Amino acid sequence: MKRILVLAALIFPLIVSAQVKLAEAVAEDFSTKAAEKFQQKNDPLLVFVADQMSRSGAGGLEIDKTMTELKKDPAALDAALKYVYQFSDCNRQQLIANLRAMNLQSNNVFPLATYTVNKFKGEAKALIEEKATLIKSGEFATVAPGTPPAAPAQPQPATSTAPTGQPVTPGTSAQETAPATATTPAATPAAPAAPAADPYDWDVRNIFPLTSPDQLAEKFGKENVAARPAQDLEGNDLGTGYYVFPDTDNEMEVVFKEDKSKIVTFTHEHSKWKSPFGIKPGDPLEKLVKINGRAFRINGFDWTNGGMIDSWDGGAMDKKGVTLQLKANNTGDPKQYDQVTGDKKVRSDQAALKKLDVVVEKVSFQTAPQQ
Repeated sequence: MKRILVLAALIFPLIVSAQVKLAEAVAEDFSTKAAEKFQQKNDPLLVFVADQMSRSGAGGLEIDKTMTELKKDPAALDAALKYVYQFSDCNRQQLIANLRAMNLQSNNVFPLATYTVNKFKGEAKALIEEKATLIKSGEFATVAPGTPPAAPAQPQPATSTAPTGQPVTPGTSAQETAPATATTPAATPAAPAAPAADPYDWDVRNIFPLTSPDQLAEKFGKENVAARPAQDLEGNDLGTGYYVFPDTDNEMEVVFKEDKSKIVTFTHEHSKWKSPFGIKPGDPLEKLVKINGRAFRINGFDWTNGGMIDSWDGGAMDKKGVTLQLKANNTGDPKQYDQVTGDKKVRSDQAALKKLDVVVEKVSFQTAPQQ
């Protein structure tokens, strides 16, 4: 009997802690509340989660759709919980507070927190370090793409008799702001004018909901959209493509297909666009391996479809609608370059590729057909 009790004492905590699946009601509650908060576009937690989902690829290309239907995709729901945990500095108490702030049912908060901590505590250090890097680089998202941040509220004086339209410096009265005479010098020099705000929304995920060239023209201006013949990365004709900011570093090609899917392609480096998964022309091979989570296979260069990704080998980018063509910048050493050219498949971790400065040349993102 004692032996049984000892075994039970050892096994029971493991069973409790190894909560590997959320109850359906808990998952649905989180999914529903996350969708509500996300659609407000001003909730810092959900804006951050969506941005991380987009950056990592966990949200797919149509992140807005994913964020409003998390319960339909268990992997995406898990990823959303991971980034809530990251936003909470991987601290259980802060996580609980953030879950409560989402207005979850009170009896769902603790099971959700337990599930999340148990599932992702092994990644806590990496998540905290990544968050610190995002903050330092200014990439920590707290405002939805395309949504201008609200102007901070300014403190007002207790009493003011300033006429309508007369600016009042915070902390002073209207009389203090009015000049005594026309010759009274200003107390302080005028602040330099703030740079004009960029009028364009550079987040590619906001392109995917568009359904027509007219919407592109409305979003970016008719003068910035040109209709031209388009081809996919394999050279197949796609019909008419619509080029936004054509012949510039910010050129983006959009093809609206009959099945209501869209193909968005980039071929220029140094653009302002914020692309899905953070992939853009000029990115090094090592970045792609990190995003995919494992090595993948490439078609040999200087051959049919040379430099294109042949298979993601089941990595994070598999079946995500991303097509890439790579190029080698350093081709001067035939001994190295010949190893990765011709009718062959080359693994991304092959030693020769590291010496050839392989980078992204072109990238296309294709959404799924709409039913």
